[in-house]
Amino acid sequence: MSPARMSKIESAIRVALAFHKAYNQHDVAAMMALVAPACVFESPHPAPSGTTYTGKEAISQYWQDFFQSAPHAQLEIEEAFSMGHRCILRWRFTNGDGDGGVRGVDVFKEEDNLLVELLSYVKN
Repeated sequence: MSPARMSKIESAIRVALAFHKAYNQHDVAAMMALVAPACVFESPHPAPSGTTYTGKEAISQYWQDFFQSAPHAQLEIEEAFSMGHRCILRWRFTNGDGDGGVRGVDVFKEEDNLLVELLSYVKN
């Protein structure tokens, strides 16, 4: 594989992991710094289809509201891999309530070191 192609694969996973690091710090500004202006985010709630948010303002408001309602939210990455501009992170969510957490998957699409798509799925 060419170094340029490898660099693209590495950038997708690097951006996705940086997004989740900012998530665990509840740093919405840092999260939004990794999001393209026209990014599409599909949240996992309400089940089964979730809700779609488009653009930084709508996505930022979602995360601000989310962290306010889940003040101890953390994601533990269990597995990460990427294919081209796509990255998939399998994770366990906890909110400090001792329930053992919920598992899910985020599917990212990255372009020019920014997230242009984030699809989030939760295992019920």
